[in-house]
Amino acid sequence: MKREDKVAKVEELTEKLKQSNAILLADYRGLTVAEARELRNDMREAGAVYEVVKNSLVERAADAAGIEDLKQYLDGHTAIAFCNEEAAPPAKVLSKYAKEFKPLEIKGGILDGNSIDVEMVKFLASLPPRDVLLGQLAGALQGPIRGLAMVCSGPVRGLVTALSQIREQKEEAAA
Repeated sequence: MKREDKVAKVEELTEKLKQSNAILLADYRGLTVAEARELRNDMREAGAVYEVVKNSLVERAADAAGIEDLKQYLDGHTAIAFCNEEAAPPAKVLSKYAKEFKPLEIKGGILDGNSIDVEMVKFLASLPPRDVLLGQLAGALQGPIRGLAMVCSGPVRGLVTALSQIREQKEEAAA
C-alpha cells in the first residue's frame, strides 16, 4: 500500500471512529471467504460497517480520533464493526457468528467512548431491540400512574354505585 493510500485510509478510519456510536472488534482468523462475506452482509443489514484493516492503520486512526482504549484490542488479526446506529443488532450478529463459526472470537469494543469486554458485547447481544425496550419503559412508567388514577377514582366510582342503587330502590318502591 502506498503512503498516500495509507494516509487516506487513516483519515477514513478516523472519520468512521468519530461517527460511530459503538465499535466492535473480533479476531476473524479461520473464517472462509464465504463466511466472511455472509458476516459482512449480515452486519450491514444490522446497521454496521464490517471491515478488516491493518492494526497499524487503526492505531493511527485511534490516536487521531482520541480513542486510546481501542488499542488494547489490536493484536493479531482484527476485524472492526463500526456501528452508526444501535449497538445491539450488530452485537447479536457478531455473537451469533462467534457461536456458529468457532474460529471467530469477539475481542471487545468501545461503546459511547468506553471500553467494553467480551461479556458486555454478549450482554448487548441479549438485549431486545430499542423499540421493545422503549415500550417496556413506557409500560413501567404507566403502571404507577394507572394505579394512582384508579385509587383517585375509587371514591367517585363508589358514590356513583351507591346513588345508582338508591335510584333503583326508589324505582322499585314507586312501582
